[in-house]
Amino acid sequence: MSYPVPNSLSPSRVGAFTSCPMAFRFSSIERLPEPPSVAATKGSLVHRALELLYTYPTSERTEGSARVALDQAETEYRSDPEFTLLFLDSAADRAFFDDAWTLVQSYFRMEDPTTVRDIGLELRLEAPVAGLTLRGIIDRLDLDDQGGLVVNDYKTGRAPSPQYQQKSLSGVHFYSFLCESVLGRTPVSIRLLYLRGGDIITATPTEQSVRFITTRATAVWKAIEKACVTGEFRPNQGPLCNSCSFRAWCPAFGGDPARAAIEAPLALARLGAGE
Repeated sequence: MSYPVPNSLSPSRVGAFTSCPMAFRFSSIERLPEPPSVAATKGSLVHRALELLYTYPTSERTEGSARVALDQAETEYRSDPEFTLLFLDSAADRAFFDDAWTLVQSYFRMEDPTTVRDIGLELRLEAPVAGLTLRGIIDRLDLDDQGGLVVNDYKTGRAPSPQYQQKSLSGVHFYSFLCESVLGRTPVSIRLLYLRGGDIITATPTEQSVRFITTRATAVWKAIEKACVTGEFRPNQGPLCNSCSFRAWCPAFGGDPARAAIEAPLALARLGAGE
């Protein structure tokens, strides 16, 4: 069985395919629904709160404003299936939002938002490469003291160990390519802000690193194209299998991938009905 070949790629989709082609098929090709997770929903909530914080005038970006921003984000998420389908009890609910506030407070220990010269929030960029569209969303784009571009990416988990830091930076190098293609300027630095531990990982893009992004993305897209034509999306077993939403249909665990298109939406519908 063949599948339609996607005509665009984002950093998350590149990472998803290289991590597990089978899970990529379920989520990005068949677009099967997945139940939300506490970590992902909390990450989205904190990102939204920080986005709202940066809509305040520079001098008003205080912890007090951040508290208001988080409260606004909480109101937005209270009715969102991404949150409601978590089915948190009262204790877990309070712990969820308390921890989100802890992460927002951690941000203020990492940098002073009243000194930041932001020029873009949740900035969507896309650029064509050999018949393929590369796209991404930059959490925050700043200007440094010399007017250079700085890409910032918020992370609500802990920073990776040194041997895995380069892999973590691959996504923001992707954004460096988009800045160069769309804005005509390569960022002077890319930063990952890990709110859980207060760590900041910074890298400087180079012509080689930017060029590598197009080479890698094109290679991954060709592999995706081949998998779509042949229908062969191989599972890649690893630590993430334990939390994979599609494990029940994965052949690596005795599942039938052909049944996922029918059963995954039904499973989510039952979840929504509280069954």
